[in-house]
Formats: sequence, structure tokens, C-alpha cells
Amino acid sequence: MITDAKRQFIEFMMESDVLRFGDFVTKSGRNTPYFVNTGNYRTGKQIAVLGKFYASLVKDTIGDSFDCMFGPAYKGIPLAAGCAASLYNEYGIDKPYFFNRKEEKDHGEGGSIVGYKPKDGDRVIIIEDVITAGTAIRETMPVLRGAADVMVNDMFISVNRCEVGTVPGKTAIMEVGEDFGINVHAIVTVGDIYEYLKEKEEYNGMIPKMEEYMDKYCIL
Repeated sequence: MITDAKRQFIEFMMESDVLRFGDFVTKSGRNTPYFVNTGNYRTGKQIAVLGKFYASLVKDTIGDSFDCMFGPAYKGIPLAAGCAASLYNEYGIDKPYFFNRKEEKDHGEGGSIVGYKPKDGDRVIIIEDVITAGTAIRETMPVLRGAADVMVNDMFISVNRCEVGTVPGKTAIMEVGEDFGINVHAIVTVGDIYEYLKEKEEYNGMIPKMEEYMDKYCIL
């Protein structure tokens, strides 16, 4: 059952040209009738609204039971910053955030971590856009573990595509949970997007394409 909050988020993504429908190919090489590109958020209003959606999910899921948040370069950087700002503005939860450079800086403060410097024992949450094949999280975990002996139990994303990962019968998110012990929480899932489209007559032509894609690649 799709909620009003999920409808609002789906419409927000569409209005921001972040959620598109058509014929696309994902990073993993799969054909898909929809695509999510959080790189298309580009205004102050958009990042403020987006931050509220993320902050609400964090608050409802784990409250303030974490020490800091990490936004993987590059798309995760504004997501983490927006979430951190909204957690404070909406709920009075003031937590530090940090992110990484793709390439280590060899001058100034040096290193690849920018912002908060994590400490041993810190409970870190990851703020990301989507998980398709799980490649990004496998690149992220060495960065975090190289910074300190941290605990990473939760990750927050915009859309759970529910796609099968590298192991048949398991989604990429299931694999992330098994490999790293991380619980992944999404604002919406591909199932929510599908239910939303079914409510709109103008998207009747997308329904068969979504069903074909979901039958082929998704575990709901």
C-alpha cells in the first residue's frame, strides 16, 4: 500500500527531473523503463525538500542513535549535508557529517576524508541515492574502515530498485546486508513507483514495461 508521503516523494522526484521514464541502461548493463539520477537536484529548494525526506526516514527508523553520517562522493555529499541540516531544523538532532574525495589530497590537510573525522567506535550511517548492483557500497566500506574502526549498521537511500545482485535469488540490498551487516532503508521502492503509476491513467503504457522489468530483475 503506497502512502501519501511516498506519493509526494515520487512526484517530487519527477518534478525535479530526477525520476524519468523511458528506455535506459543501468550501470550494471540492464535495460530499465525508469531511471533515477539524483545529480539532477540543482536548487536550494530541491535540496531542502530532499533533506526533509531523508531526515524523516532517519528519525522514524533510528532516531538519534548514531554518531555521524557519511555521504560517499560524489552524489552522496549533498544528500548527507541536506539530511544533516534537516535533522537539526526539523527534529533538533545535531550530528556531524563527512564525505570522501575520489583522490587523496597531497597538500593542506591531506587525506581523502573531508568534514568530521570519525573515531574508533563511532556509529556511522551512510546517506546514498540508490543501490542497483551494490558496487558503490563495496567501494565505500574500505574508505570508512580505513578512516577508523567504525560501526556501520544503517544506510539510507532514495529508491530501493529491488534488483537481483550478483547472486541469483538475492537482491543487491540482501547481499549488502549479508556481506557487511548493513540494514538498508529506502524512502520508496520500485514497488511503490509501480503502484503510483497504476493510479495515473497517463502512465498506462508504462505498466507492461514496468511489469516485464520487475519480473525479470526484481525480488519484491
